[in-house]
Amino acid sequence: MSTIFSVGLSGLNAAQNALNTTSNNISNVYTPGYNRELTILGQNRADAGVQVNDIQRQFDQYVASQLNAATSSSSALKTYENQISQIDNLLADRDAGLAPLMQKFFSSLEDLAGAPSDPAARQGVLGTAATMTAQFRAFDGYLQDMQEGINGQIADEITQINNTTEQLATLNREIALARARSGNAPNSLLNQRDQLVAELNERMDVRLEIQDGKSYNISLPNGQPLVSGTNHYRLEAIDSPSDPQRTVVGYKDSGGNDVALPEDTIKGGALGGMMTFRAETLDKTQNQIGQLAVSLTAGFNEQHRLGVDLNGDQGGDFFDIGQPKAYSRDNNTGGVDVMSASFDIANLDQLRATDYTVRFGAPGDPPQVIRKDNGQAVPSDEIEWDNGTSTLGFGGITLQFSGTPANGDRYEVQPVRRVAAGMESNLSDLDKIAAGRFVHSEGDMAIGSLRAQDGALTNGSAYSLELDENGSLAVIPGGSPVTRNGEPFDPATETVDAGDTLEVDGISFKVTALPGAGETASFDFGIASSGTGDNRNALALQNLQSEALVAGRSSFSQAYAGMVSDVGNRTNIVKVNLDARQGLTDQLKAVQQSESGVNLDEEAANLIRYQQFYMANARVIDTASTVFDTILGLRN
Repeated sequence: MSTIFSVGLSGLNAAQNALNTTSNNISNVYTPGYNRELTILGQNRADAGVQVNDIQRQFDQYVASQLNAATSSSSALKTYENQISQIDNLLADRDAGLAPLMQKFFSSLEDLAGAPSDPAARQGVLGTAATMTAQFRAFDGYLQDMQEGINGQIADEITQINNTTEQLATLNREIALARARSGNAPNSLLNQRDQLVAELNERMDVRLEIQDGKSYNISLPNGQPLVSGTNHYRLEAIDSPSDPQRTVVGYKDSGGNDVALPEDTIKGGALGGMMTFRAETLDKTQNQIGQLAVSLTAGFNEQHRLGVDLNGDQGGDFFDIGQPKAYSRDNNTGGVDVMSASFDIANLDQLRATDYTVRFGAPGDPPQVIRKDNGQAVPSDEIEWDNGTSTLGFGGITLQFSGTPANGDRYEVQPVRRVAAGMESNLSDLDKIAAGRFVHSEGDMAIGSLRAQDGALTNGSAYSLELDENGSLAVIPGGSPVTRNGEPFDPATETVDAGDTLEVDGISFKVTALPGAGETASFDFGIASSGTGDNRNALALQNLQSEALVAGRSSFSQAYAGMVSDVGNRTNIVKVNLDARQGLTDQLKAVQQSESGVNLDEEAANLIRYQQFYMANARVIDTASTVFDTILGLRN
């Protein structure tokens, strides 16, 4: 008789546990990270009846790992897409973009060429110039705000990541204690831990290693540990050692020193998406805007100095522009800083929309210059290092050092990153626009890059130069000071080579080729006759819009169109990749939910099933009690 009671009681207990599990599933149907539980029943081996073998959590580690990886990629692409869409909309704006403003500026120069002395036409030039430069500054300011915003977001993400890794280490400890007490870990703690891993993957890509099938160890793809058992290791938001305006991810070494992680270490998640967007798109766009601003400024100023204003004076610089920036690495040992950085106007065709790393080697050896956009070294023949004056020239810029850097010293150079912030129009006086021609030149000498320095031709002289096949140069009037490539030149004892840049009385030009055998070439120049109706320099200024002044290969409109196209194509690629990755993520989430998610219809059916199970076992006990009472009654 006791067997019937024990069988019925075991059934009641099993039904009660099954009902508790089902009600728990229903209660947590909308709880993030909850995994459906099943009551696993088995036959009682010691006695008849049923026993609860386990409350099993429906969790597939393989599917969860795949879903976490897909979620990390989707989160990165979504963050990237949100950021790059802002730049795409900014550049492609047909009303507020730079393309229509540059077109309006050059159209105003066309009006000036039609009426060079008309105050309205001159005011139109100044007005469109002011609007265009203001938009260059606004673009740079917007992009710089994005840079600073990303710095703040990186710091916020690192704070959240540190909080998550700390909680994971705590859960590792609590789960280990629970296993020690009961032999099994509470499912609620396991769910919380797996949910934290999923949330961590939304912030950045991490590697999960399960130690002894129990404890979670978390690390970055490069092996840097974040969680090891019950210990967690904090990340730090620190200033980049190469750029103090840039926040990067770092950690503290055993000595308590901040060590910056390479930016490409952080992949996936919102943090990886932001850092990838900054490295691939934001930096590049800011550099391209700067390159365009410098090319426009330098080209326009050079041509404007070749003109004469209504006062009969040589034209001055029409635009101002910012200057390159250079930073010393914190671990440099030579104590040498960059004293000044400037643009090398004569070699501005070498200016590229990229940053550089300059590495110094053994004393006397020329430094190595590495482009940061593609990692390639600048050819040695494009680098000019003067050890005596500690001057370095490359890529259209010149750096002046305070001394000779030590072996291993590094410097980060940003030629055009923030120069657009300083772009503005110099002129406010209508009469100062140099629409007429200041320099008259003629001859058959093969020259290029004709430039007039400030204060050129101050003595009003006219000059006549003759060059023969051997490079012998005759200058009339004799005794006029001549420089070649920036150094004093004596025509009586020295010769000219093709590619040399000569300067006479503030007028410089490059000799592109020597005359043929038995030939002599001439070049005559001086102050041109001009008047209020002279529009020759205005026409030359207008024609600049079609010249290849950007990197020596593109016009202003072509460079800007290429920039817009590049950002637009990249935006489209990111959107396509995001759609594909999100589709995969949704599929994996559906697979995960089919395994671990709560189905209310199924749980409702289970409620009815386990209720009947409970009532049946109660009936067994009731029957056993009736039989027992009957037997006792027969005895009486």
